[in-house]
Order: sequence, then C-alpha cells, then structure tokens
Amino acid sequence: MAEQSRTRPRPSTAARKRGRTTGNDPGAVARQGAELLQSLISQRVEGVSAVRRTDDGWCVEVDVLELARIPDTTSLLATYEVKLDEDGELLEYYRTHRYRRGAADQ
Repeated sequence: MAEQSRTRPRPSTAARKRGRTTGNDPGAVARQGAELLQSLISQRVEGVSAVRRTDDGWCVEVDVLELARIPDTTSLLATYEVKLDEDGELLEYYRTHRYRRGAADQ
C-alpha cells in the first residue's frame, strides 16, 4: 500500500495552489480565467463580465480590448469564453463576439 502512494504522480505545486484557490469561489475562478487568458493572448484583459458553473467545471466570460481607438468609446472589445475544469485548469477558450465600447447591449 505504501509503495502505491510513492509511485502515484502528485499534482504540481502550481496545480495544487490553483485547485485550492478556485474551489467553489466564483471570484477566484473569475481571476484565474482572466489570468489564464491574458497569458495566452497579446491583447489587454479589461475585466470579467460573467462566471458560471458548468457540468465540467466553470465558464468565465472575459472582456478584452482588441483595438484601442480615440475616442475611447469607439475602441473595439471582444468577449471570450474561458472554460476551466473543477481544478481551475484551462480546457478551452474562444472569442464569442466583438463590439464597440460605446455600444449598448441589444
């Protein structure tokens, strides 16, 4: 029995920290999703507009500045869906839509 525990792979320190950080805390999940997306794309993350539980873990909607313009209200932003598993590990991300900063929801 003791031999099994020695041969079983252990999660990395970063994975253990992320697992503890996310848990059932939507705020921590939102931060994790935004940070993971920021590390993968060159555009600046503006904020998180939604976070929700899914069957597989979490879905975080992150708003990103894609093209800065003057005046700022004409800048182009995009919303990305970032899907995380229960431990806060990235499953996938993709852009759902683009919009002008000054545009109202329809």
